[in-house]
Amino acid sequence: MSVPFEKYDGAGNDFVVVDAGSAVEDRAAFARAHCDRETGVVGEGDGRRGADGVLFLSLDDTDPARVTMTLVQPDGSIAEMCGNGARCVAAWAADRSGASTVDIDTPAGRRRAVVDDDAVAVEMGRPTFDPGSVPLAGEEPLVDAALDELDGTPAAGLRITAVNTGVPHAVVFVDDVDAVEVDAVAPPIRHAEAFPDGANMTFAAPDRDDVGFRQRTFERGVEGETRACGTGAVAVAAAAKRLGRLPGNTSDWVSVTPPGGELGVAVPDDGPARLRGPAEKRFAGELPVPVGEP
Repeated sequence: MSVPFEKYDGAGNDFVVVDAGSAVEDRAAFARAHCDRETGVVGEGDGRRGADGVLFLSLDDTDPARVTMTLVQPDGSIAEMCGNGARCVAAWAADRSGASTVDIDTPAGRRRAVVDDDAVAVEMGRPTFDPGSVPLAGEEPLVDAALDELDGTPAAGLRITAVNTGVPHAVVFVDDVDAVEVDAVAPPIRHAEAFPDGANMTFAAPDRDDVGFRQRTFERGVEGETRACGTGAVAVAAAAKRLGRLPGNTSDWVSVTPPGGELGVAVPDDGPARLRGPAEKRFAGELPVPVGEP
């Protein structure tokens, strides 16, 4: 048995998109099979295998500009929120409904997105440093501070800022993101006892004469570095604002550039953060449902 799918890309984050009503009962097994970077989905003329997750989507029966999103990650877990995934969802829904404004229901709450010819922008909610909301094991915020439990690991001494931007992020500012050995440094923080639910690990450095930031993120659930991370880009801007690192007006769009492409982030004082960037369909086809499923 196989099911129709589409492959979308959002500034380097790539996703398999499947109708939530399709005959995929074991979503975790489906995601593990088709997101694998060695053996997963690949399109004609597209040499990149696998994906950063599977988006199971359903349009509202009465409002075609409203869609429910569930992101199943490559390890089979469900992510509460994904910024670039939400932007791909909005592009998918706009293609079907013709609407330029789309409401997306996620486990982290409803998010509104606006689609135009050049980009998709999505509301990301208000970033929070509250220890109970990140969540953190302690009762105090973790802002530009080292964790003693990381002593003796490759992450020892790094100054971490913990923020929830839909999912938990640990942000570390460095001089040069390219010099960071992400696969060695990130796991001790991602699995630190300070983060009872785990955390995405995001590194950031000033970009282009201190205007904007470069970003690299090791994602929980992917268990590796991704080419882009929307919640991570928002985490960079929110942490930079908290630490007084934002250039210019803190309500303006800030450039955050992961390896996959440039994103824009706004973190105003009086409203939700916003994430803006490209989102486009790459190809479509059919994927087999893993053996053992109906």
